[in-house]
Amino acid sequence: MADEAATRDRAAAAAAAAEAAGRPPAPGGPLAASAAVEEEMPRIQMTRRNVLLFVLFVASALAFLYFVLPRLAGLQDTWQRAQQAAAGWLVLAAVLEILSFGGYIMLFRTVFIRGGEERITWAVSYQITMASLAATRLFAAAGAGGVALTAWALRRSGMEARVVACRMVAFLMLLYAVFMASLVICGFGLRFGVLPGNAPFGVTVVPAAFGAVVILIFLAMALLPSDFERRLEHWARGTHRRAADLARRVATAPAAVASGVRTAMALIRRREIGTLGAVAWWGFDIATLWACFQAFGGDEALTVPVLVLGYFVGQLANVLPLPGGIGGVDGGLIGAFIALGVDGGLAVVAVLVYRGFAFWLPTLPGIIAYLQLRKTVKGWRAATIQSEATA
Repeated sequence: MADEAATRDRAAAAAAAAEAAGRPPAPGGPLAASAAVEEEMPRIQMTRRNVLLFVLFVASALAFLYFVLPRLAGLQDTWQRAQQAAAGWLVLAAVLEILSFGGYIMLFRTVFIRGGEERITWAVSYQITMASLAATRLFAAAGAGGVALTAWALRRSGMEARVVACRMVAFLMLLYAVFMASLVICGFGLRFGVLPGNAPFGVTVVPAAFGAVVILIFLAMALLPSDFERRLEHWARGTHRRAADLARRVATAPAAVASGVRTAMALIRRREIGTLGAVAWWGFDIATLWACFQAFGGDEALTVPVLVLGYFVGQLANVLPLPGGIGGVDGGLIGAFIALGVDGGLAVVAVLVYRGFAFWLPTLPGIIAYLQLRKTVKGWRAATIQSEATA
């Protein structure tokens, strides 16, 4: 047992070191395959009561958003405006939203598929990413559902746990670097008059300062030495065994984050074209929202910086643990645009139509992709068991 544990630790350390240096790790051996088989699928307890409460919440939230809200605050003409939507703009919105999914898949393959992952083809990449997007839409909470499902699928493919953690951090860093940089650039740019548009303090400076702090924190994490976990464990080992165990656990998270940040920076330094998938993911989604505004006539106050900032400020509501972010994101987007000077009635109808595209377009195909992914994983498991039996 001790030899097996030592072997596993050495293999994991080598994989993490290779990952931090920007090199693909060696393909996982029998230990990786066995560990992958033992990984359990993320599950949610779905009782009749939970399903009923979920359906009631979604129905109530949609009823409020689409029927009650337009009648508040002098927005009685919202649905009259909705009936006059230009169909061409709405078709364009649907196409743009689909293109954003393409950016997400491109970024996924750039970060996770870098040699030795023969099992994860383009078809499997589609299954993982679309199922992840569906989980993110359905369970919100800052995308935690999508992260858990992606990690589970990658582990089942045979990828080392530490490599999955490292690349997941790199993936999220590249994705949210665009988010935070946009808050900083558009927020401060609008406030100081560099960019055109209304600039209330609370919707410009506060989000921009938040984005700047997040960026600085993650850049600082990259300064942690690559052997930080080993150093801390070595330091604590001379004091007490319990202290050494605690030090190992405490160091695991920052070490994984630091390794992921360095991996993301290495991909950028190598000018990997696929990293632009992060820009495509956000950019096409913002363009979808813009097309929805244009479908109902547009607004002079909706400059490009206002559109981008309002979008990202509204998306911050995704941290609320609401099913699909329903209510939270919608309200956040509408409130942000109204605060930035966009007509209230236009903001309500455009955001609600946009959320229809952003929520339903990935959710329905994502559920199908999840069912396909389960079959794919079962095939991997059967192949792994068969190969171990014949070894």
